[in-house]
Amino acid sequence: MKILVLNCGSSSVKYKLFRFPHPRLIEKGLIEKIGEKDSSVRTHHEAIERVFSDIKEAGFIKSFKEIEIIGHRVVHGGEKFKDPVVINRGVIKEIRKNIKLAPLHNPANLEGIIACGKILPSARQVAVFDTAFHQTIPPFAYIYALPLELYKKYKIRRYGFHGTSHHYVAHEAAKLLGKPLRKLNLITIHLGNGCSISAIKKGKCIDTSMGFTPLEGLVMGTRCGNIDTAIVFYLHRQLGMSIESIDILLNKKSGLLGVSGLSNDFRKVKSAADKGNKEARLALDVFVYALKKYIGSYIMVLGKVDAVIFTAGIGENSRWVVREATKGIKSMLKDSPKVLVIPTNEELMIAALAYKVVKTKGTP
Repeated sequence: MKILVLNCGSSSVKYKLFRFPHPRLIEKGLIEKIGEKDSSVRTHHEAIERVFSDIKEAGFIKSFKEIEIIGHRVVHGGEKFKDPVVINRGVIKEIRKNIKLAPLHNPANLEGIIACGKILPSARQVAVFDTAFHQTIPPFAYIYALPLELYKKYKIRRYGFHGTSHHYVAHEAAKLLGKPLRKLNLITIHLGNGCSISAIKKGKCIDTSMGFTPLEGLVMGTRCGNIDTAIVFYLHRQLGMSIESIDILLNKKSGLLGVSGLSNDFRKVKSAADKGNKEARLALDVFVYALKKYIGSYIMVLGKVDAVIFTAGIGENSRWVVREATKGIKSMLKDSPKVLVIPTNEELMIAALAYKVVKTKGTP
């Protein structure tokens, strides 16, 4: 069986083709600049058509119908979706409802789903949500201390993101530790341009750093992470900044880029710091300090921790971050947790979950 995994961004489509039931990557690719002036690909529908034709022309399939399952990364599932689901009209309707929660991502995710439905209606499509893994978080951890009416009416709460990555590395950690996931307490740390950390108790996520949006939590490449929210009012009143410009500042011009004044690329900031750049060194110190605080708080939440796991671009490649963030952790705890670096593979996780849900539930 061949399973195609699609990650449709606002102007790109990433894809990987797998063979199951014994998972093997067959092909992967990326189509960029969708809808841009200098691009020959005007829409996501055209991009999906290109994906299918590229796979066929490369000789990996003779007929499109060989692709029996298409797994889609969908950023926001709201409170409705706690697990992957076979896509039907009702699912599409709910994804559309959640556009207000993820206006930059869910529309593109939905366009990919609709395009696949037209191009290859025989395939069973499955939605795998970034937010789903975090839906086991208890109410006291996801409710903000705002008037409760804002949650009841507008669903303002912590959702968390990067769920597929956290889910994948947790499963891989269980294999490495030789124990069932349900018997493990883990702290999983996804460090890329976007960064998040999750506390996993007996296989279930009980807290995560990203919140209502991906802005909350750790210091990131261009996002500020946790700040005093009154800064927003101060910037508006004292500097005359508009809401739109503050949004851009916090999401696009802060984090490592904002403090260092150099780049959002961790490698460039680290290189500059090693050469004596004080602002770059400060950016790294702020980055690691925020991470250490979260690790410490999640140790308190979990009580016992079997492993602390690092993944994604920075987590997988910077030994310095792993060392600095976990310094003293073994002497602090009676039962020292393992410190693991596990490469993430969100596409493989999506393929595996799509395969499982189709085999379990079939076509709706």
